[in-house]
Amino acid sequence: MTQGPKPVRLLLVDADPAGAALIAHTLEAHFGVGSVVNCPTLAKAMQVDLASIDLILSDMILPDGNGLDLIGRSIAIRPDLPVVLVARECIVAHAMAALRRGAYDYLVKSGDYLLTLPLTIEKNLAMWRTRRENHRLQEELTRSLEDVRVKNQQLEKAVSQLAEMAATDPLTGLANRRALSQTMGRAFADAQRHGRDLSCVMIDLDGFKLLNDSLGHQRGDDLLIAAATILQANSRRSDIVGRYGGDEFVLLLPEADRDTAGQVARRIASEFRTAAAGLFPSDPGNPIAPRITMSLGLASLRISAPANFDQLLAHADHALYRAKQLGRDRLEIYGVPVGGMPAGAPVAHPAYPSA
Repeated sequence: MTQGPKPVRLLLVDADPAGAALIAHTLEAHFGVGSVVNCPTLAKAMQVDLASIDLILSDMILPDGNGLDLIGRSIAIRPDLPVVLVARECIVAHAMAALRRGAYDYLVKSGDYLLTLPLTIEKNLAMWRTRRENHRLQEELTRSLEDVRVKNQQLEKAVSQLAEMAATDPLTGLANRRALSQTMGRAFADAQRHGRDLSCVMIDLDGFKLLNDSLGHQRGDDLLIAAATILQANSRRSDIVGRYGGDEFVLLLPEADRDTAGQVARRIASEFRTAAAGLFPSDPGNPIAPRITMSLGLASLRISAPANFDQLLAHADHALYRAKQLGRDRLEIYGVPVGGMPAGAPVAHPAYPSA
C-alpha cells in the first residue's frame, strides 16, 4: 500500500499561553491535530528532538533569550532546520539580523496575520524542501563528477599502460621494433636539422640459435635479458635502445661520431662476453659457451651519408652482415675497409659519457 505524505511537525516557541494556543489551533486546523509542539522557553525548545521537527516558529522575545539565540542554537544542532521568527512590531534591524543568522522568514503580529500564517509556513516548508533537494542534487553532482574524474584517471592510466605495452618488448623491457621506427625517424630528422652526427649500431647474438636448440628457450631468454641489461647500462638517456627482433638489437646514439660509437659498441660486446661466460661456463661437455658472443655493425650519418634513417639502418645492417661473414664476434663499420677490430678488443678511449 502506498503511504501518504509524512505529517508535518512544527515546533512553536512562545511564552504567551493565550497567543500560543491561538497560533497552535490555527496551524493544527491546517496541518492536522498534533502537528504542533509548543514550548514556552528557549531551554524547553532545545530539549525537543529537532530531528523530528520540520520547522520552528518562534516569538522574537523569549523569557530566557530571543529568536536570534534560538536560531544559533538550533542551527548548531541541525543546520538545515528552517526557522521563522514572529515579532510584535516591525524592526528592520531585527529582521535583517534574523535573516543574516539564517532565519527563513520574519513575520509581524499585526492585522489578520493568523489567516495567512499556514500559507506562510507552507511557503517556507516548500523553500526548505527545494533547498534540501538542491543540496542533494549538488552532492549527487559532486559524487558524479568525482566518479568521472576517477574514471578519467583510470582511463588515462590504462591508455598510458597500453601505449607503453604497445611500445615495449615484454621480455627485455626495451623498445620494440614499432617504437624504434617512430623514435629513430625523429632522431634522424633532429640530427639533420641541427647538423649533428648520429650513429647506429646493429647487434646480433652469435650462437643464439644453437643455445635455444640445445638448452631450451628459457636459457635463450636469459641471454636476451642479459644483453638488454648491458645495453641499457651502457646507454645515455638520449640514446635509443631496443630489440629489433629475435636476437637482434639496435642502439642509436645521437651526437655520437663513429669513433665514440665504436668505443661503446666494443665495451658492450666485451661486457656481454663476460656475462655470457657467467651464464654458461665453459665446459668440455658444453660446446655452446665459447660461441656465445656478439657481432656488431656500425654506421654513422657523417661517414655513410644516408638519405634517410632507413638507409642508415641498412648501412649498419650491411656492416653487421660483414661481421658475421668475417667470423662473428667482431665490430664492422660501414665505410671502413674490411678487417675492423674484434668486438671484444680492449677499449683504449675514455669511457662513454653518462647522461
